[in-house]
Amino acid sequence: MFRINLNLQTMFQVQCLLLVMIGLTIFPVSSFGNDYDQLLKLFKQWRAFERPAMFNGAPDYRSKTFDRRYVEFKKLRQRLHAIDKTGWTVSQKVDWHVVRAEMNGYDFNHRVLKPWVRDPAFYQSIWMARSDVPAHEGPTHHAVVEFWTYRMPLSKSEESRLIRELSVIPPLMRQARENLTGNARELWIAGIRNIKAQQTNLDAIRRKVGDQANPKLLKLIDQCKNATAELEKWLKAEAPSKNGPSGIGKENYTWYQRNVHLVPLTWEQEVQLLKRELDRAWSSLKLEEHRNRKLPPLKAASTPIEYERKADKAAKRLMTFLKEQEIVTVKNYMEPALRQHLGRFVPEERRNFFWIGAHYDPLPLYTHFYHWFELARMDREPHPSPIRGPLLYNIFDSRNEGTATGVEEMFMHAGLYNDSPRSRELVWILIAQRAARGLGSLYAHANQMTMKDAGKIHVKWTPRGWMKTEKELLIFEQHLYLRQPGYGTSYITGKYLLERTLADYAKQMEDRGQDFKLKKFFDRLNQIDCIPISLARWEMTGLDDEIRDLFPKKNSK
Repeated sequence: MFRINLNLQTMFQVQCLLLVMIGLTIFPVSSFGNDYDQLLKLFKQWRAFERPAMFNGAPDYRSKTFDRRYVEFKKLRQRLHAIDKTGWTVSQKVDWHVVRAEMNGYDFNHRVLKPWVRDPAFYQSIWMARSDVPAHEGPTHHAVVEFWTYRMPLSKSEESRLIRELSVIPPLMRQARENLTGNARELWIAGIRNIKAQQTNLDAIRRKVGDQANPKLLKLIDQCKNATAELEKWLKAEAPSKNGPSGIGKENYTWYQRNVHLVPLTWEQEVQLLKRELDRAWSSLKLEEHRNRKLPPLKAASTPIEYERKADKAAKRLMTFLKEQEIVTVKNYMEPALRQHLGRFVPEERRNFFWIGAHYDPLPLYTHFYHWFELARMDREPHPSPIRGPLLYNIFDSRNEGTATGVEEMFMHAGLYNDSPRSRELVWILIAQRAARGLGSLYAHANQMTMKDAGKIHVKWTPRGWMKTEKELLIFEQHLYLRQPGYGTSYITGKYLLERTLADYAKQMEDRGQDFKLKKFFDRLNQIDCIPISLARWEMTGLDDEIRDLFPKKNSK
C-alpha cells in the first residue's frame, strides 16, 4: 500500500504553515484535512477550470489567456498536494493520482506540447463516428461536434443543438490563425489533411439534414465550410515557412509518460521493449508458420456474403469462448456492442492492414474490439467515482489500447484458435505491426527521424508487406502518434504492463494457496475501470512499487 513519507509530510505542513503566517496562503486551511470529499470537490473545480471560457463564440486558446490562467492552475495544484491522504483506502489514493496526472497533463500541454499553437489538427471540430476508446485519440478542443450522436431526421430540439454546436466553428477557425504560431513542420503539413477533411464532413452533414432543414442551419453549414476553407488556404500559404522539428525530444517524452500517463518507463526503455516485442512477434510468426506448414492456408473472403459469414461466425466464436472458457463475465450488452462493428466486405485492392487480416479471419481483430465491451460497460455501469470517467489527455491509453492488444495474445494462449491454427499467425502479425509503428514513433519524437522515415520502419517491419497497401492508414497512424506522445507505443507498453499485472496477481494467488481464476482477474480489471495500468495494478494487488518509482520520495506528497 502507498504510504506518505512522514518526514516529508511534516516538512510540507510546516512549509504551508509558514506561508499562512506570512500571509501568502493560496488555498483554504480545510484542504489539509484527510477527508476524501475534499478531493471530489477539488476534482469538480479542476474540471470546471480545465474547460476554457468562450471568446467571441469559441473556446479561448489564446496564449495570453493561458498565461493569465496559469496562476489559477498553480493554486489548484497546490491544493491537491496539500491534501492529507492518511487513512485513505488504496482506491481513494488511486483517485488522487488520477487527478494529479491530469493536472500534470495540463501543465505539460501549457509548457511543451501546445497543440493549439503547434498542431493544426487540434482545430478539427467534427467527428462523424465514436472513438473506440473513452475519448478521441489525440489532442482535441473543448467544443467538438459529435455528429454520430445525432439521429435523422432531426427533431426540433436536436436541430437547435446542432446549430448551437456548429456555430463554434467559424469563430474557432478565425482564432486558429491567431494561435497557430508554431514551427513544427510535419505537424503543420499533416494537419492540413484534417482541416480539409472537415469540409468533406460538412458536405456529408448537409446531405444528411436535407433541403427541408431549418434555413438557419443550412446557412450556418455554408458559413462553416467557408471558414474551414479559409483556414486550409492560410495553412497552405504558411506551410513553406515552417522548418522546425515536431517531436518533443527524449527528455520531454520520458517526463510525459511517467508523470502524465503513469507509464513507468523511459524513452530508452520503451525502445528496448518495442524492439523485443518486434523480435518476439516475428520469430513466433515464423515458428507458427512452420508448425502449420502442412495445413491449407487461410482463404480470404472474396464476396460480401463470404465476409458476412466469416464475421458472424467469428462473433459467435468469441462470445462462446469468453463464456464457456470462463474468461470474463459476459454481460448482455457485450455481443450487441461487438456486432455494431463487424465491418463489411472491402474489395481486395482497397483493403488496409487491418481488413486484409479480417478477410482471412476477423476473429483476431474482434478480440481487439474488447474496446467496445469497455465503452458499453462505461455507458451502462459507470464507476461510482466521478474521477474515473473518461480521463483527459488520453491518459487512458495504456489501459485501453494495452488491454485490447494484450487480450489478442492472451485469448490465443487460452485456446481461442485451437480449431483454427492458421489464425494464430494473424495474431503475431498484429503484434509485429503495433511494435513496428510504435518504434517508429519513438524515433520521430526523439527527432531522430522524420514522420516519413518513422513510417518506413512501420512498413518494413510489418509482416507480409501488409502495410504497403494503403498509405492513408500509415499517414493517419504516424500523424496521430506524433500529435499524442506515447499513444503509438501504448499498445505494446500497456500490453506489457497488463501482463506484469496478471503475473503479480497470479503469483499472489499461488502464494496464498488459492486457485487462479482468469475470470476474476478480468472482472476485477473491469471494475477498476479505464485508468492507467500502473494504478490498476496497485489497486488489484496492493503493489505500489511502480507508483513509488514514478514519484520518488523527494518529490512525493
